[in-house]
Amino acid sequence: MKVVLFCGGLGTRLREHSDTIPKPLATIGYRPIIWHLMRYYAHFGHTEFILCLGYRGDLVREYFLSYNEAMSNDFTLHGSDRRVDLHTRDFDDWKITFVDTGLHSNIGQRLMRVRRYLGDDPIFLANYADGLSDLPMDDHIGKFLATPDKVASFIAVPSAQSFHCVNADDQGLVSSLGAMPDQRLLINGGFFVLRNAIFDYINEGEELVEKPFGRLIGERRLMTYRWKGFWQCMDTLKDKINFDRMEARGTCPWKVWLDQPRCAVDSET
Repeated sequence: MKVVLFCGGLGTRLREHSDTIPKPLATIGYRPIIWHLMRYYAHFGHTEFILCLGYRGDLVREYFLSYNEAMSNDFTLHGSDRRVDLHTRDFDDWKITFVDTGLHSNIGQRLMRVRRYLGDDPIFLANYADGLSDLPMDDHIGKFLATPDKVASFIAVPSAQSFHCVNADDQGLVSSLGAMPDQRLLINGGFFVLRNAIFDYINEGEELVEKPFGRLIGERRLMTYRWKGFWQCMDTLKDKINFDRMEARGTCPWKVWLDQPRCAVDSET
């Protein structure tokens, strides 16, 4: 399945880290988050990517055009002829289509502008390209395929914390107020599985998850995959620092390709 990655946002809340690069190129260790995400999809056999470019799309193009696998893989250098023998590879079977989808386009319009590159594919994947997870993507896809009447699915993840949460009875009497974790509160974590019919629900100028998804809800054609394993987005500088610390410790649950211990599976649709 092709994977559509939305790479065109301004990433304004990461500007304190850098105001010169797009969010997908913000690094975790010495690789950008978009590389980690693409490596995740490649692990499940999805190696054909469509990048929806916008803000500083030139830098995204440049990164991949000048990509050197020797900078991120073990290799042996032969001094006599400067020949490089790579011991592992992470890029050679990828196919990447780069599409300028506009500087200020929303997600729905970026998706519409890459429609022709999806061809006649009945099902494709999509992602905001700013978050990572150890989600079992094959299971997510499998559950979606088992419900042919559904048009779209996305993962729903617990919100880490809700500020100023209020608990009150029917008469308005408050029993608690403040910041509290709430495992019942779920948010859209992205990692979409979509049928081509999604384009029938998007009108010009519309955001993807508002009116189009609202229409799907009305027709009972939208589903979610609840995931309580690892999920984290890179939205702020604090998020980037957390990712860098996990990388430095070697505790990176999203690196499913390493066959490392995973977070406990706790999912339902």
